[in-house]
Amino acid sequence: MGGVNESRSGASTSTKLSERFLAPDLARGVMLLFIAVANSHYFLQNGPALGGFPVGTTGIDAFLVGLIATLVDGRAYPMFAALFGYGLVQIYRRQQAAGKDWKPIRKLLRRRSLWMIVIGFLHGIFLYVGDILAAYGILAFLLVPALRWKTRTIVTLASLAFVITSLPLGGSLAVESTVAPEPAMLPQGIWSGVMDRAPALLVLVPLYPIGLLLPFLIGILAARARLLELPGQHLTLLRCVAGFGISTAILGGLPVGLVLAGVIDQPAANTLGLLGTLHDATGHFGGLGYAAAIALLANRISATPTNVGRGRVVTALAAVGQRSMTCYLAQSLVWTLAFAPYAFNLTPHLTVTSLAGIAVATWLATVLLANWMHHRGLRGPFEVLLRKLTYRERKLTDDEKKQPYRAKTAGDAASGTTNTGAPEPLAGTDQMSEPPSDPVKP
Repeated sequence: MGGVNESRSGASTSTKLSERFLAPDLARGVMLLFIAVANSHYFLQNGPALGGFPVGTTGIDAFLVGLIATLVDGRAYPMFAALFGYGLVQIYRRQQAAGKDWKPIRKLLRRRSLWMIVIGFLHGIFLYVGDILAAYGILAFLLVPALRWKTRTIVTLASLAFVITSLPLGGSLAVESTVAPEPAMLPQGIWSGVMDRAPALLVLVPLYPIGLLLPFLIGILAARARLLELPGQHLTLLRCVAGFGISTAILGGLPVGLVLAGVIDQPAANTLGLLGTLHDATGHFGGLGYAAAIALLANRISATPTNVGRGRVVTALAAVGQRSMTCYLAQSLVWTLAFAPYAFNLTPHLTVTSLAGIAVATWLATVLLANWMHHRGLRGPFEVLLRKLTYRERKLTDDEKKQPYRAKTAGDAASGTTNTGAPEPLAGTDQMSEPPSDPVKP
């Protein structure tokens, strides 16, 4: 697997798309489907709901409720948080390889985090109140020093985070009961949505990082071991994580899934709260298990000839992962157009099954879009925006424009720029979950 090849003189060559590490791109591409399904059912607000699902579903609707609650809800975001921590380590390594000291690296990462918070709040206010980008930004801003912590310190804090988030304190979204539509989810107008969502975001966004802390720290540890870059060297560990993580998530999520599907009667509030806590705690293991399973799949694909292993489907899924922020925000745009009362207002006419179909169709549309952009060498617009805001790329002089094939310096390689100083297509580190692509070889 190719990295950034550095010559003795300090010049480097850009990494080809075919040399990118497949595992993180494939993982984000697949898990965006989980996020689409997990986010969409909260728009079904036609009556009393439990865990974001209508109460009293039957038939195929009930089956899908149980399936989504057990395998999807609370299982996708932990994986993205782990990839986010993984990616920060990659940026840190690139900047070190470019000869930068800790202080400018820390400043760059915190500037990037602040812009993620800004983009996340704008996304939450105007499109989807369940935004997660701002939470990632807060987490990264506060924990940039963790990139230099000892492994023992990270393990201790991760263990403490797991204990805290596993306490039965109530408030689990998996079993939250509602009796009326939430204005922040389905505002009557654009301005009323801003007024309803802004206060909600100010409360929710600072709380989200607590639940994301454990997988974020695990992602840092995984990056130090290069689990996703070199999965072939960690097959036993990845198999254990995949088997234990996914089975634990299923066992921990099944009780809530059976309750929501109406297979078993709804227990008392205290018991239901405990089941919700169990569901959420085991979701961390599920997210990590899914990531490990996809890494194993990517390793098998990468071990085959290119024309056999990485076919059209895998290439398209990886293209989504390379543009994960853009595809994530595109999902929210679809939700707004489809469900908002001031737009198409489809919510009163939908069931769990039809809404799941819309979620899958939306994800497939982003796959087609990302694949189209891939074949034309186009990066996601929000990836480009975040990179420019982070690195503050300067404008080229007339002389530089006349020399498009100028050799890249190590600093250019670290910041992800091409020979012309423009953003390097598809090989940057600005996706929502920070892809660990083209790291400098140790």
